[in-house]
Amino acid sequence: MPAIGALTLLVRDYDEAIAWYRDKAGFQLVGDTDLGGGKRWVLMAPRGALETRLLLARAVGPEQEAQVGCQAGGRVFLFLHTDDFVRDHAAMQAAGVVFLEEPRHEAYGSVAVFQDLYGNKWDLLQLR
Repeated sequence: MPAIGALTLLVRDYDEAIAWYRDKAGFQLVGDTDLGGGKRWVLMAPRGALETRLLLARAVGPEQEAQVGCQAGGRVFLFLHTDDFVRDHAAMQAAGVVFLEEPRHEAYGSVAVFQDLYGNKWDLLQLR
């Protein structure tokens, strides 16, 4: 069955986005290829993830720049699944990730909304 290989995330700067996702969210840099003309093919993924990647794409021009941080119109944009909510929530908080709420324990699992360096909202989620 096909799988989603990557999702594009608009960023202001490749290096600051790589540093945030690596150092604060615990992602790994999967690839960073210079495409020339200031463009790069930068793929990030949660440690150990086998399928979906984030393609960090530097915004070019006013239209794209206006979308950095609000690609989902203020809603939660992406869902970061974990097998240990308490561990990952604590590690992310210690690294300086901003959580917008206290952890909640719902019928479907444990969840807390956080924001990335540009303000995109994410769910940290451990499903039951």
